[in-house]
Amino acid sequence: MAGACTVKIVITGAGGLLGWHAAVRLHAQNCAARFRGEDAPHEVVALDRSGFSDPTSLANAVRGADVILHFAGVNRAPDAEMADANPAIARTLVDACHATGATPHIVYANSTHAGSDTVYGRSKSGAAAVFSSFTDTFTDLILPHIFGECARPDYNNVTATFIDRIIRGEKPEVNPDGRVSLLHAGRAAQLAIDAGLAGVAGQSQPEGRDTTVGELLAMLKGFHADYSANIFPALDDPFHVALFNSYRTALYPGGFPRPLKLNTDPRGTLFEAVKGGSGGQTFLSWTETGVTRGDHFHLNKVERFLVLEGQATLRIRRALFPDVWTYEVSGAAPAPVDMPTLHTHSIENTGSTPLLTLFWTHEVFDPAAPDTYADPVLQKGRPC
Repeated sequence: MAGACTVKIVITGAGGLLGWHAAVRLHAQNCAARFRGEDAPHEVVALDRSGFSDPTSLANAVRGADVILHFAGVNRAPDAEMADANPAIARTLVDACHATGATPHIVYANSTHAGSDTVYGRSKSGAAAVFSSFTDTFTDLILPHIFGECARPDYNNVTATFIDRIIRGEKPEVNPDGRVSLLHAGRAAQLAIDAGLAGVAGQSQPEGRDTTVGELLAMLKGFHADYSANIFPALDDPFHVALFNSYRTALYPGGFPRPLKLNTDPRGTLFEAVKGGSGGQTFLSWTETGVTRGDHFHLNKVERFLVLEGQATLRIRRALFPDVWTYEVSGAAPAPVDMPTLHTHSIENTGSTPLLTLFWTHEVFDPAAPDTYADPVLQKGRPC
């Protein structure tokens, strides 16, 4: 059960794109509080599909819940199954609340398709009606096309599918008349969290970035062309930053380190460390043998690690996941590793001499909003 000052938040569909982004953002708030020596503000209960098939697990999850972020749903099924798929999930959740006496604020991730006269649209709107009948403390969050880090290609996500095809060197299929309204999963997740914590009831329809499908493809192809040439695109628009971070994350784990072109002559060696990116901030550090820096993650920040002298091991772990990616880097062969957002990372001096590392971020550090959340890559005991 949640403590006296702890908010119990249940996330359904926690294994999906919106669910994971929401869980990471709540995890970030808990990590930030613990770093300050405070108690974690949230007890987060993550429910995947299996949680709905076990009545005991579902009852334990919703019992005492203050907020339910309902992201679980069906968006692919034969028409005969789709018609009642989403209302049925909503009824199962409501029944569990009735059975346990839970009275949470429910935030439902609805879709702009809910207003259409299609089987899927009626299924989504039917689920909203179930929640509306259950409680007045209900937010109907109507979302456009969601994109973001770790979205699945070929699963009703045109952005992720385009990114996958571009990285593979394939030509995506494009509907020349198609349009799409885009909203980053992190932004959608934060809106859901804020609505639940503030108890904002009613319908909410956040505005996405409207574009043609062809323009979206062109932006992503531009990112890929620039980045392949070691050039960061302009990163002064938060939408472009979010889209670029979604593209970058899809390059992991095999796309790094990225060897740089070394220009060597009798005078020595010259290479380009960072190009583009609309400015940002560069800093360098010396790290003693056996010392580790980092052990944190970012929600938005674009960050480059480049070892100039010495030997190091870089480690990266997707937030809330166990697997660690390891990269060996050396100043003898400079090769940057750019940290993916929503992935905790660290750098350890594994050599016998001090380690000199160049760090670059796309924005100047703001102590009031550092976008840095302490979370050890190598977990020892209970994580944040």
